[in-house]
Amino acid sequence: MAGIADLATDERRARMLLSFLSEPDDAITGRLLAREGGVETIRLLDGDGAVPGLNRVDAQVWRDRLALPHRVEDVAERMRGIEQSGVATVIPGDAHWPQVLNELGDRAPYVLWARGATSFLARPTADLVTVTGARAATAYGEHVASQVAGDLSRGERVVAAGGAYGIEGAAHRAALASGADTVAVLANGVDRPYPAGHRELLDRIADVGLLVSEVPPGSVPTRQRFLARGRLMAALSGSTVVVEAGVRSGALHTAVEAQRLGRSVGAVPGPVTSVTSSGPHMLLRNGTAHLVTDGRDVEDLINRAPGRGADRAAMGPEFAHRPVPSTDKPTRSM
Repeated sequence: MAGIADLATDERRARMLLSFLSEPDDAITGRLLAREGGVETIRLLDGDGAVPGLNRVDAQVWRDRLALPHRVEDVAERMRGIEQSGVATVIPGDAHWPQVLNELGDRAPYVLWARGATSFLARPTADLVTVTGARAATAYGEHVASQVAGDLSRGERVVAAGGAYGIEGAAHRAALASGADTVAVLANGVDRPYPAGHRELLDRIADVGLLVSEVPPGSVPTRQRFLARGRLMAALSGSTVVVEAGVRSGALHTAVEAQRLGRSVGAVPGPVTSVTSSGPHMLLRNGTAHLVTDGRDVEDLINRAPGRGADRAAMGPEFAHRPVPSTDKPTRSM
C-alpha cells in the first residue's frame, strides 16, 4: 500500500503535505524540516525508524500526532484539487519567499499559501507595516487605524493586517481606498473568508493585494492558529502598530513577537477609561512600544535603526510571562 512518503516527490509537495498534517509553529516538525528538508521529514514521518534528535518514545508521539487522518488516495486527490484551483504556494528558495521569515528559525512556516500578488512578499521588510488591534474596536480606534493606514499608503507602504473586524478591517479598507497595497495574513485557508462578514473585503484584497496563510485551503481558524499567525504578522513587517487592544489580546501577542524579532513596535494612546486602550498603554509603559498618533509617527518608527533602544527593550515582568490569547473568536476545527 502506498504511503504518505510516495506523495512527497519534491520539496514543495513535501511541505504542502506537512501543512496538511502538522499545526503551525510545531517545534519538533520545524526543527526536523530545517535540518532534514521536507522530503526526508515526510520519509521519517512515514517510517518507524529513529528520528534525529528524538528518543524512540518521543518519535512515536510525534508520528501519532501527525498521523494521516484520511486515506493516502484522499490526500492525493486533495492536493490535485488545490493545485488546479489557482492557489499559489511559496517555499524557501522561491523568488518571492520572504527571507525575513528565516529569522523565525525552527518556527518558520512550512509553506505559504497565497491568493493574489505574491510579489508583495518579496518587498523590503521596511515597506510592510502591520496594523493590528481589537475586533471590538471603538469609533476612535477605527478612525485612527484608517488615518494611519491611509498615511502609510500615501507613503507607498504595504499595510499588513489579519482581515478581522475592527482595527484590522479599518486598516485594510483605508489602504484599498487609497489605491495602495495591502496584505491579509489569515489563520484559515485563503479560500475560506473569515470572518464571513468580510467576504467582499477579502475577495477585494485577493484581487488587488494578497491573501496569505500557512494553513492549506479548506482549513478553519482555531485559537492555536490565531496565536501562531501573530509571529508571521510580526516577522513579515519591519514595524507593528497596535491601535487598540485589551491586555490579554492577540494583538499584544503579535507585538510581543515583533519585539522578540527586533522589529519596531508602535502603540496608539487612548482614553484611560477605555479597556480597548489598556493594551497599548501597557506597551508604552513597559517601553516596548513607541507612541504613535498618525502616519508620520509610524514613518519615524520605520526609519529607526532596528535592534536599538526600546525596539529591543525587555518586557515588564507583569507582561512578559503572561499568556496572551487571541481576541478573535475562532470557529471550531472539524
